Amino acid sequence: MMTLLLQSVNDTITSAQSMEELTKMTSKFGWRLAIDFASVFVLVRFIYYPLYKHRELFFTFFIFNLIIFLISFLLNKVELSMGAAFGLFAVFSMLRYRTEDISIKDMTYLFLVIALGLVSAVTKVKDTEDYLEYIFLAIINLTVLLITWLLESRVLMKKEMVKVVIYENIELIKAERKDEMLADIRNRTGINAHRFSIQKIDFLKDAAQIKIYYYD
Repeated sequence: MMTLLLQSVNDTITSAQSMEELTKMTSKFGWRLAIDFASVFVLVRFIYYPLYKHRELFFTFFIFNLIIFLISFLLNKVELSMGAAFGLFAVFSMLRYRTEDISIKDMTYLFLVIALGLVSAVTKVKDTEDYLEYIFLAIINLTVLLITWLLESRVLMKKEMVKVVIYENIELIKAERKDEMLADIRNRTGINAHRFSIQKIDFLKDAAQIKIYYYD
């Protein structure tokens, strides 16, 4: 009888400890996910979208971030930790879309949302309270967002824009007539371009594809 009573007490204590661990893990998961989601939302909605207006990539950014966060968080809990997380990070960061061309800037933002998911899932500060760990994590994410905003704004440097055009005055596509061509581009497009680069020349159509660079 005494043995059964002790066994029952032990089972109750074990069950209480399991519930406490589950509650603690759920709370940690919720706070980390909230910080991660808030960071990605600010990055995509208030930094990326006002500049590039590509709403079709919203789904990709948020889903990639969520997948990286969930997998990294779970792997971190089964002691695979940083090594496995960074392995996943490397795989996802090298993904290329074959069905659609994605610009360097879009790939950079994809890299950022993956990095935010990874950092939010596995960042730890030893021998500190949980709330201090969350504050530290929020500071890291805010630092990334602030630097991204500064680099995308005009605060540190002029913002150079790029436009691809088909240029038909092929007689000017010569090294010695570079200044004439630049003046002609400005006249034809109405854009105050300061430089250009020739992408390809089609002599059959007497046209060239060029990139013109100008300050916004």
